[in-house]
Amino acid sequence: MKFILGTKERMTQVFDAAGVAHPATILRAAPHTVTQLRTKEVDGYDAIQIGTGDQKKQRLTKAELGHLGNPYKHVLEFRPREIHKETTAGFEKGKGFDVSTFAVGDTIVVSGISKGKGFQGVVKRYNFRGGPGSHGMKNTLRTPGSIGATGPQRVFKGTRMAGRMGSDRVTVKNLTVLAIDVKENILLVSGAVPGRRGTLVEVRSI
Repeated sequence: MKFILGTKERMTQVFDAAGVAHPATILRAAPHTVTQLRTKEVDGYDAIQIGTGDQKKQRLTKAELGHLGNPYKHVLEFRPREIHKETTAGFEKGKGFDVSTFAVGDTIVVSGISKGKGFQGVVKRYNFRGGPGSHGMKNTLRTPGSIGATGPQRVFKGTRMAGRMGSDRVTVKNLTVLAIDVKENILLVSGAVPGRRGTLVEVRSI
């Protein structure tokens, strides 16, 4: 069971042995500490709670400080997946780990919150073609067109219309670890991951 929390730094490109450029993303993952091990007997489920990042003590309650021991900026739980026969074996409370848990060539899954794009129309949100640009079609180039039905006389639920776009949890599968820098706490993964620069992402092996 391999997992880690990281922040998206930026995108770059990596050249392979044949000289072909491949897109890649730089993730920075500070050292993590196991803050709690949840079990089915006590909590009803198995999970590993980890903490990472520095935080000011005054921003945490006394209960949180008593539980965590140190003020962490991010605290999250990872549950072992039964389909992959994962367990919490090998993890202990207070034990630390870093990017060295991964290896070059590992296939991973990255989850995060995508970029928020605000209120958008149907052309950008759903790739609608829009109306024709001639023959008297004035100010209607990017309109959605008809949205109702003659018989029911109402708009069906799920109709694709303008609305808020982005800020959704997105998971990208089958990415590959291209390089690891333990000294700089950097993980270089193939392809693009969701979010802007500084977005917190979850990385776990398949």
